[in-house]
Amino acid sequence: MKKTKTIYWIFTGLMSLFILPGAVFNIISNAQSVEVFQHIGFPNYIIPFLGVAKFLGIVAILIPGYPRIKEWAYAGLCYDLLGAAYAGFASGDGVKALPIFIGVGIVVGSYVYHHKRLKEASAT
Repeated sequence: MKKTKTIYWIFTGLMSLFILPGAVFNIISNAQSVEVFQHIGFPNYIIPFLGVAKFLGIVAILIPGYPRIKEWAYAGLCYDLLGAAYAGFASGDGVKALPIFIGVGIVVGSYVYHHKRLKEASAT
């Protein structure tokens, strides 16, 4: 149980470190966020919305309880990252969009170990 919990928190911490800075920059619509979104062809008004959604997703995952909201948060973060990768490839970024899949792997790792943790807790 302790090993599973430790691995879960490592993945979840990495996920937070990977997603939160971008969420904050999106919320405040800094110049780099605007430039990236214009490059991929997204309208500027979507930037703060996605930032708030990412921030709330991380908060939902970090707060104990609320299992259904956690499931939606994990799904939303995966959709966000996969959508970002697709938009990067579609806008001609090619291999520059590949590091996003590291983030997808981290989110999936956190999700898998979240469920392992739940399963172990219910077994005891």
